[in-house]
Amino acid sequence: MTGYADLVAYFSRWIDTTAQTIVGLTASFGTRKTVQVIEEDGGAFVMQSDRGARSGLPFERVQIADGKIAGAHPDSILAMLNGSRAELKLRPARVLFRPLELPQRATEFIGGVVRAQIDRLTPWSANDAAFGWSPPTEAGADRIVVTVAATARAVVQPVVDALIAAGAKAVAVTATPPDAAPITVLERSASGSLDVARVRRVLVSVLIVAGLLAGVSLTVAGLAGLKLASEQEELTQRIAQRRMAIRLGREGGPVATPLRALERRKHQSPSSVIVLEALSQILPDHTYVTEMRIEGDKLRLIGVTRDAPALIRLIEQSANFTRATFFAPTTRGPSDPGERFHIEAQIEPVFAVRS
Repeated sequence: MTGYADLVAYFSRWIDTTAQTIVGLTASFGTRKTVQVIEEDGGAFVMQSDRGARSGLPFERVQIADGKIAGAHPDSILAMLNGSRAELKLRPARVLFRPLELPQRATEFIGGVVRAQIDRLTPWSANDAAFGWSPPTEAGADRIVVTVAATARAVVQPVVDALIAAGAKAVAVTATPPDAAPITVLERSASGSLDVARVRRVLVSVLIVAGLLAGVSLTVAGLAGLKLASEQEELTQRIAQRRMAIRLGREGGPVATPLRALERRKHQSPSSVIVLEALSQILPDHTYVTEMRIEGDKLRLIGVTRDAPALIRLIEQSANFTRATFFAPTTRGPSDPGERFHIEAQIEPVFAVRS
């Protein structure tokens, strides 16, 4: 469980850092004017634009109560806040400051560490407090110290809401510890503007959806992999069966009947090329074949020769033919250079049949 808690804490810190970076980058592109709202001891607030503070222009002293801003010049106050970024500076007495010593390696995760330590350092929980921390300073070997500033969110939230309602686009609440730089304890943007909480929710939603999609993709990939593995196993079995059938066929097994029949037919069927080659070797030069037919295992020749009976003897002497005979009378035409013959013979198999 400790490892899981550390992982969740790391994830939360990463989300917070990313959200703050996005909001900071977005705000850096704006040209929003700045208004300083400084809390006084009597509960009043001094309001002055940043440009007016630098040039010594008059300021407005206002009261903020029940979500409303009251002052001597309401129109001037509204014009000052409209579209601005308000910097609300709290009285130090309203804020609790606590030093927090951490290991040097915690520098990258200060936000998550401070959030986890708020209920120990202050009377409020992280959800009930508006808090921030100063930049870390070295405190010896491998140690750093940050100053945590915190106050009750319920105290500052009404003031922030009033400034937003009066036209401010964003409000940053700061507190200044003695002899140190101001610490931002709360940031709020108007509706439609980016703030850290809204960006954090969006990032968490996007990551959850991405995780779900990744899970679905892995599930689909796993099912597809199982299906492919099953098909591959079936194919392997079929290949093995086919190889076995071929092996049994070579050994004369019963599975080889079609293969052996095909092989027997191959060896017993006459080859036209071989028949033609044999005829070219045994027929004399004065013999001309005008037609040759192979029907099954029978050869029929029609042509012209000087000595037709001699052809019967030559064909019989060949190892490729047997039972040579005339299947039609031998004739001689007026224009023929010799006798027109019609001979048929039995073709002998070229290869011996394998047993």
